[in-house]
Amino acid sequence: MGGSHDGQLVVRVCERAVDGRATEAALRAVAAAFGVRPRQVRLVRGATSRTKVVEVDADPAVVSARHDQLLAAG
Repeated sequence: MGGSHDGQLVVRVCERAVDGRATEAALRAVAAAFGVRPRQVRLVRGATSRTKVVEVDADPAVVSARHDQLLAAG
């Protein structure tokens, strides 16, 4: 993860924003940060935007706790 900004997680990737490569890299990074499989992370909004909304398909309490840990570390 790349840290946090205004209560949102920041993900930094090296992939270029060509043919969705940066988005896919960001989704993989989110999966790794939350300890889930990449297929458990889904892009909800922002396919062509720098700001993206994702959904993590896992126990909501675990996701929330990990989200809070990542924000605190960022």
